[in-house]
Amino acid sequence: MKLTPLFLWALLPILVFAQSPTEQISIIPKPVEVIKSEGFFELKENSKILITNSSLRNSTLATQLKDLLDTATWFDLPIVSQATEQDTVVSLVLAPLPQTKNPEAYTLSVTPAKVEITAATEQGLFYGLQSLRQLLPVEIEHRDPSFIPRTFAWKIPSAEIFDEPRFGYRGMHLDVGRHFQPIEFVKKYIDLIAMHKMNRFHWHLTEDQGWRIEIKKYPKLTEIGAWRDSTSIRRPVQKLATYDSKRHGGFYTQDEIREVVAYAQSKYITVIPEIELPGHSSAALAAYPELGCVDKEYKVQSTFGIFEDIFCPREETFAFFEDVFDEVLELFPSEYIHIGGDEAPKKQWEESEFAQSVIKREGLKDELELQSYFVQRVERYLNSKGRQIIGWDEILEGGLAPRATVMSWQEEVGGIEAAKMKHDVIMTPWSTNYFDHYQGDIATEPLAIGFYTPLTQVYNYEPIPKELTEEEGKYVLGSQGNLWTEFIHTPEKIEYMALPRMTALSEVLWTPKEDKDWFSFWGRLQIQFKRFDNLGVNYAKHFKGKMGN
Repeated sequence: MKLTPLFLWALLPILVFAQSPTEQISIIPKPVEVIKSEGFFELKENSKILITNSSLRNSTLATQLKDLLDTATWFDLPIVSQATEQDTVVSLVLAPLPQTKNPEAYTLSVTPAKVEITAATEQGLFYGLQSLRQLLPVEIEHRDPSFIPRTFAWKIPSAEIFDEPRFGYRGMHLDVGRHFQPIEFVKKYIDLIAMHKMNRFHWHLTEDQGWRIEIKKYPKLTEIGAWRDSTSIRRPVQKLATYDSKRHGGFYTQDEIREVVAYAQSKYITVIPEIELPGHSSAALAAYPELGCVDKEYKVQSTFGIFEDIFCPREETFAFFEDVFDEVLELFPSEYIHIGGDEAPKKQWEESEFAQSVIKREGLKDELELQSYFVQRVERYLNSKGRQIIGWDEILEGGLAPRATVMSWQEEVGGIEAAKMKHDVIMTPWSTNYFDHYQGDIATEPLAIGFYTPLTQVYNYEPIPKELTEEEGKYVLGSQGNLWTEFIHTPEKIEYMALPRMTALSEVLWTPKEDKDWFSFWGRLQIQFKRFDNLGVNYAKHFKGKMGN
């Protein structure tokens, strides 16, 4: 039969996935090196978990490996410190890797006799464990073993894998200010981040529409600032406001924050809190109006957009933030604290005699430099506590704080400028990394903030701009996906908007640039979809069973 070019194009993804030996190993993100061999390891009831490092034997990592191997299999595999040659074992080995100094690297060896994950750090072992999870049949994701017959064959294909991430910062963001999410879902979101070998969770905790973190010294922040009377249910571009007339709100107690941080740490994920300043301040000012520049009744906002409310640069305001951050730092061990800095209109500062007196007193040029002064005051305090700030790229306006890391969202312009200034950068351009955008036909998709960011656009993103030299590119720490929740009310919709775009971004950030391939990714994604199904994840199915573009 003669194959026409069109027919070949239609068959290409099937041929690539079926014929390439490494594609029979379906791991996302794609490992650096996979050498497949004949045969397989079969996990059986008499298999053992071998851990010779005494420090690992009673660790969370050992528990996680046992949980992975036991839950769906009906097994109860023992953890042992030694084994015979006749034993079939799954082994964790903490040892240096001669081929790399990357602390997140690992090797995974599968032969008919044993499975062995080796890494220089527990974090590397954890990522090896995530790859082992994806070598197991998709049925391993079932949390209820009654779905699996006891006679099921748990086969793992033989292979030698070496792997390490391309970028050190691989993150996902979640806005709980617009719509509060229950603590159990926040943990599930962290599970999904970990599954994709990402290592940062950017938790957006304060907004015009709600303050979500308990601050004991300022109880009104949650008594008043955590609640609004109703919520806009139209996009901001629609001029006729429509509200649901339902009270919405909630906040996380400090004990709940500690619980989430500890849970994330068990998955080798750092939680980065965001406390917005000087704008996006309506909820805080509704609680403590004396912190504003205008004598008025502030309110927790019911609609979405950019509001003129802004913190006044009084000493009392800086004392307030020092108190707030003192409590925040006790809860979050992260090196980075995100201070926002975006979308802060200057009208109230322009009309405030006090704000103008600060500009004059400090020898500032204008309100932009006043914002820089505000951010630098906060930065100095956080630096004195051993922490570093991250701010959205507007913190470049009026002069960048001396040690600030820039999170570049208005495309890459701010990130490029910051990298050329030798400041660290995290790339989050809105056109590729904003997962609150539509991902399909607007006529059939659930309501989104607007714009269109399909899966292919995320996968084709390159975090290091071509405008940077090789040396300047080293200041790009990595990237993250941002999920704003103006029109995302429920955990199910968050999952739908995040996945599989999070999956695509994970490969962008882990896999060597030259090894990325859409056809390969699409084929492996079909297996990942089955895992999501078994996990009960409400992912978007636009690319399930079809290539798309």
